[in-house]
Amino acid sequence: MQHTIPLETLGALGASMAHAVEKCIHCGFCLPACPTYTVLGEEMNSPRGRIVLMKAVLEGEIDLEEALPYIDRCLGCFGCVSACPSGVPYGDLLIPFRAHAESRRRRSLLQRTTRRLALDTLPYPQRLRLAATGGRVARPLQGWLPQQLRAMLTLLPEHLPSTPGLPEVFPAQGKRRARVALLAGCAQQVLAPQINWATLHVLALNGVEVVIPKGQGCCGALALHSGAMAQARAQAVHNLRLFPLDVDAILTNAAGCGSGMKEYPLLFQEDEVQDESWTARLEQFVSKVQDVSLFLERLGMIEPPALPEPVSLVYQDACHLAHAQGVTEAPRHLLQQIPNLRLLPLAEADLCCGSAGVYNLEQPQTARLLGERKARNILNTGAQGVVSGNIGCMVQIRTHLELLGQPMPVWHTMEVLERAYRGWS
Repeated sequence: MQHTIPLETLGALGASMAHAVEKCIHCGFCLPACPTYTVLGEEMNSPRGRIVLMKAVLEGEIDLEEALPYIDRCLGCFGCVSACPSGVPYGDLLIPFRAHAESRRRRSLLQRTTRRLALDTLPYPQRLRLAATGGRVARPLQGWLPQQLRAMLTLLPEHLPSTPGLPEVFPAQGKRRARVALLAGCAQQVLAPQINWATLHVLALNGVEVVIPKGQGCCGALALHSGAMAQARAQAVHNLRLFPLDVDAILTNAAGCGSGMKEYPLLFQEDEVQDESWTARLEQFVSKVQDVSLFLERLGMIEPPALPEPVSLVYQDACHLAHAQGVTEAPRHLLQQIPNLRLLPLAEADLCCGSAGVYNLEQPQTARLLGERKARNILNTGAQGVVSGNIGCMVQIRTHLELLGQPMPVWHTMEVLERAYRGWS
């Protein structure tokens, strides 16, 4: 006899959670697609196993604390979603379950400290810059720190790049073909601000005017994927009110941000004060969110000039672009339009690199296993550089290439396009 989840105890999100559970037929197609099952080899560290655990918790068959170690190890990469023949909406279960569990779980002092450092620092560029500066000073003490804090210091770059602040409007060059709004991101503004500038230049060269709304903040994806639903909702509301809707698209150049913004409806399913105008605005906003590579590929790119000499690169699929948004061909198609640029195949291309928001900080051991595995696969291609569409992946891959003693350039798709337009200088 099939049990039913007590929806009355879970609020409006219960229906979508129950639907996700019921769709799983336990076929096992998700197992080889799951990074944690691949490196740990345990059923409970697979999507199928976690669905069983979450269902058992929600039905009161096991205690929450028994399931949490396995649920916490999930990267939320959604590789299982791409592999599932039954179309299980795993995110509709995982994200609300983490929010449901957060107020009911017991965290150690170190876990609470690490979590608060991440959620109160990474989404705020000024705080992150100060923290990163202090972190570099603390690096000599790294060996004395707990593993989670050591992982945080390991990921920091040696130097923080400095670029001018972004304008409110960046005009198109030549005839305007489109007008878009751009999410500037948070951690990316500190760790790799050149990505936004490359995005602006490439879009302008292709006739796109870009609006960068002043006062915009974090998209909320980091908090949303960590179960901090109230923080994510506040950040989403801020941007929903701020971003213009009279644009052709709302663009992001970070896969995690794009995925998070497309998941905004999950944040408001329990909001009883919504009116029709707010619901319409939410739906219109979400419908306009696109990754910059998909938008540019659909618009049609003005072909860059040939590179002065052949270059071989490997494109690494960011999970929240490939699995959560289904965007794999667009960035490759853009790169393949650059004469003299060759894309090399990558083994285990669908396997997560281990970044996944704050995962590096909360699950450093598993993140390290996956990061090193991805770095070794990249090195085996013989590529001259790596291309990706997400700042978290870029930091993770760069870190593990350096730890293996074989650093190489790691670029964003827009950076490669910009370099091609200016002759690869």
